[in-house]
Amino acid sequence: MTAVFFNTIRKVSLVLAMTTSFAAVSSTASFAFSSEAREMCTGDAFRLCSSEIPNIPKITACMMKHRSDLSAGCRAVMDRDLAAQRGKLASQ
Repeated sequence: MTAVFFNTIRKVSLVLAMTTSFAAVSSTASFAFSSEAREMCTGDAFRLCSSEIPNIPKITACMMKHRSDLSAGCRAVMDRDLAAQRGKLASQ
């Protein structure tokens, strides 16, 4: 029972760390993920980049590095957000 309790606490902590990480990423000026990207990519981030949590720049770099391994929904949303961000930077 104790092992189950600690495993549950660990999972909840990881979810909170990931949510916080993506929230912080979305508020940075350099690159902002949409709430849709956070929703679509949280599972991929845990699957591919859990070792980088809670380091936001490393999570972002890891997700970009593993782009070909992302789920179709996550990849599509990230590509859209990247294109929109590049458009904003080009117009400045």
